[in-house]
Formats: sequence, structure tokens, C-alpha cells
Amino acid sequence: MADTQSRDEAFDEGNSHLALGELEKAEIAYRKAVAFDDDFFDGWQALGMTLLKLEQVKEAIGCGIKATLLEPDDLLAWTGLSQMYVRDGQIAEAEHAKGNARILSMGGKVTNLGKS
Repeated sequence: MADTQSRDEAFDEGNSHLALGELEKAEIAYRKAVAFDDDFFDGWQALGMTLLKLEQVKEAIGCGIKATLLEPDDLLAWTGLSQMYVRDGQIAEAEHAKGNARILSMGGKVTNLGKS
């Protein structure tokens, strides 16, 4: 069982650091949040986008994939993952993620075989 109070406190701390432009401190706080709860979608999404800003693209992609596995019908998760793939030069993967975002923006659903 996740310690949601500690998870949420770490997430809020990360958001505060992010708002101040303290990316390294935000990264540490978001890592704490997902350590408390491995299924914390918002934490994975925030960590991934923070890592992307820190040019840690490969790890950002891992976080982005985790976010889409947790919430396959989240438009922003797919959009973020597409941006991560573009930054890494993985154009086919970026187009796939962008396509999923497009499906969601039109009210569709994404079939995610990786989620049980």
C-alpha cells in the first residue's frame, strides 16, 4: 500500500521546485514520489517531463512509457512521450505516440495490450 500522504508531499515539493526553475531539486522530489507509489501516474509524468528538460532523454522516455501504461487514455501522456521520442530522434515512435494522442483528442480510446 502506497503512503499517499508522503507521495503527495513529495509531489507537491517537486511542483514547487519546478515552479522556481529548480529542475534538479524537482527531479529528486518526483523520484521520491514514485518511490512511495510505483503506480503514481502524475509522478511519472512529471518526472519524465522534468528529465526531458534536463536533457536526460532516454530516462525520460522510460518515465513516459510508464505513464502511458498506467493511463493509456491520457492525451498529455502520449503528447509528452511523442516529444521525448522526437528529442531522441526516434521519429517512427514519435509518430505512433502522436497518433495515439490524436485518437484521444477525437474522443477515441487507445488499446494498450501491455496493461493487465
